[in-house]
Amino acid sequence: MEKAKPKDIASLIFDWSLMLLITLNVLSIVLESFASVALAYKEFFIVFETTSVIIFTLEYMLRLWTSDLKYPNKYKMVSLLTFAFSTMAIIDLLSILPFYIPLATPIDFRILRVLRLTRILRILKIGRYSESLALIGRVLKRSRSDLLVTLFITFLLLLLSSSLMYFVENPAQSDKFPNIVSSAWWTIITLTTVGYGDVYPITILGKILGGFIALLGIGLVALPTGIISSGFMEEIRIKQLKEGRESQVCPHCKLAISEDWE
Repeated sequence: MEKAKPKDIASLIFDWSLMLLITLNVLSIVLESFASVALAYKEFFIVFETTSVIIFTLEYMLRLWTSDLKYPNKYKMVSLLTFAFSTMAIIDLLSILPFYIPLATPIDFRILRVLRLTRILRILKIGRYSESLALIGRVLKRSRSDLLVTLFITFLLLLLSSSLMYFVENPAQSDKFPNIVSSAWWTIITLTTVGYGDVYPITILGKILGGFIALLGIGLVALPTGIISSGFMEEIRIKQLKEGRESQVCPHCKLAISEDWE
């Protein structure tokens, strides 16, 4: 049930079939957002959704059943729980759960629409078969501590900037900057250099402060970008080292080839 090896034809067919089904599901969700298409092909969408959920449910159950093969050093129940609480297993569960909840209990239509929207999470299932998405996951996992520090710094800067702008601009624009929370909206669009223009400072001190905060925003965006870029370079370097080691192994006896033999 894991990603297929290059010469495992049966597993490759299974992987590509699931990826095709996931892609078609995402396309179906997009098409259903068009009222005319959803009305004209309502029955087709219902049948397709039901069939897809059945397939995804069987896949999920099989992965649970074979979890001991993924974690051979653990007891059956421990391996099952370990897999069940893994990231990909949670994504698998969330992608099918919205289908079953309305069947089990009456639910408000508005909540049902939100639940149905979670079907878009099915696209994340491709991460199990895509090396590119797996690489992104490894980079984020490796850089999580640095990214958390950046997030904390961003929160402090957001709080400080919002507070300062509130005290500076509130006397002149009490409707635009009524409190620190509302001022945070201006700070967010300024730090991210979006600048919608719906809220802006009009006092001299507010404009000076706003310009300074905008300059800080340029550096703030560069921080996580640099961290993630560094993570990608590190992952590529590790991959090249592994490939280098594999190329120095004899394909017949599986022993390392010494440079002294050449």
